[in-house]
Amino acid sequence: MASHVVVIDSSARRVQIKTTPNKYLTDILQEACSKFGLDATQYGLKELDRASNNNKTVDLSRTVRFANLSSGAKLELVLLSRSPSVVSVALQLPESIAQGTPSSRLVDKFPSTTTFWLLLRKFESGAAGGGKSTLNLTARGCPQVGDGNSGAGRLYHEMPIIQVMGRELSSFVDLQKTLGQLGFNNGNTLLRLSFRTTDTPLEEAMQQIDQYFKSMESGDKAGAHASSLANSESVPDPSQPAIPQEAQDQKTPPKPELDPDTTAVTQEPLSSTTRENQADQQPTTLPSESSTITGPDQRPISVFAPPSSTTPQAVRQKYNEADYEPTVDHARMYQSRLKQSGQNKRLLTDAEIKAQQSNQAQKIADIKEVEIRIRFPDQSSIVTKFSNVDTSESLYELVKGMIVNSADPFSLKYSAPSGLKIIPKDDSNNKTKLIGGLGMLGRVLVTFVWDEGSSLKARSEPTLIQKYREEAKEIKVAEVQGVAVQDDGSVPQDEKGKGKDEQGERRRGGMPKWLKLGGKK
Repeated sequence: MASHVVVIDSSARRVQIKTTPNKYLTDILQEACSKFGLDATQYGLKELDRASNNNKTVDLSRTVRFANLSSGAKLELVLLSRSPSVVSVALQLPESIAQGTPSSRLVDKFPSTTTFWLLLRKFESGAAGGGKSTLNLTARGCPQVGDGNSGAGRLYHEMPIIQVMGRELSSFVDLQKTLGQLGFNNGNTLLRLSFRTTDTPLEEAMQQIDQYFKSMESGDKAGAHASSLANSESVPDPSQPAIPQEAQDQKTPPKPELDPDTTAVTQEPLSSTTRENQADQQPTTLPSESSTITGPDQRPISVFAPPSSTTPQAVRQKYNEADYEPTVDHARMYQSRLKQSGQNKRLLTDAEIKAQQSNQAQKIADIKEVEIRIRFPDQSSIVTKFSNVDTSESLYELVKGMIVNSADPFSLKYSAPSGLKIIPKDDSNNKTKLIGGLGMLGRVLVTFVWDEGSSLKARSEPTLIQKYREEAKEIKVAEVQGVAVQDDGSVPQDEKGKGKDEQGERRRGGMPKWLKLGGKK
């Protein structure tokens, strides 16, 4: 069965929808249209079969299991007809009210835009199904008596329940869906009707239903009144005398013109304020210098507490899925990189390799310090800086002075270009520098790992000593809103090609120069 399907729209945009065997195709359509920003009621799905070039429209009322969709099937969004189609509906009545009805079914044809509630109303009034006697399908009540009481009791509303294609419409909101929303745009369908007693009294349920339809009617009337009012304002009254345009211009007071110098002065503080706001929005992970503390070797450090939530912060942030859709520029860049990687390149000579190594060694020698973040097993961390003369022994001594169980063996690992490596523990004869020997550059993440000989107490307790845990602070990352940046030299797509037409450099209908035959010179 298909674990996912790919939905493609008319502009070749595609989105991947995760599916299960019991997921309905209408749900897939709703999810895809919500990501594309389209109205799902105006679209359908068509399966793309490139092998046989036979694209068939899928039945939206079916599940993925019964639609016979292969894994990773491609579905295309197709625009449906604006006029509603006709659907033949058979309503299977329960035995309690099916007396005198042939085959216990009421059959009639309805537009695909008909709601299930309106369908029940037409069947019970006799307007549909050819029924001579009216039925009570939407306003049924069941008497109930409380425990230990006697009497007639109180009528409670019996909600009509419709079962269709494995679905159950059991609430008033569900019954407001149309046949087309569940995928019934043509053909025949069978609806099984049943009733379920609710905890709402009958009179309260009727009031809620009436209030719902009144609110819908008032909303429609308000929209129609607003549109008619706008039209009436746009059309002039013939009984009123026409006012010349010059008189109208005299009635409207002219806008004061601003001095260019004054405008420049007023705009400068705004731009500086904007820069300050943009600077405030930049993510800050390190505290200010006043909040730093000193470590065992009097080295300034910053201590950060473990996260308070088990859910990563990146998962909690909202994102726009459109940012991950490849554009035409991405495709061109990818093709250019493939073309460059496929070209033959000359191998470097020994002299060139030696020059590269010397340049790399010179760059490392020019680096004065490196920032190292040490992350402990309890997710607490410290950040400090080491100079180009510090060795791995300095790093181990700093960590030993900050942990509780310093006697237990541990190791420090960092991510090197060749993979994860263990920082060696220096002895008196071998001194490995952090920058020159291990190649640490910029910002480096070092992971604290307990060795096999460490005790269970050291693994279960907090790693840092109490003094540093009290001064630890949480990492606060400010959310930065995405800003659309446009290159200064770029030309909008809709503006391309307008210069030639306006300046008249190219005549319409003329023969291009490359098509003309060479004449005598």
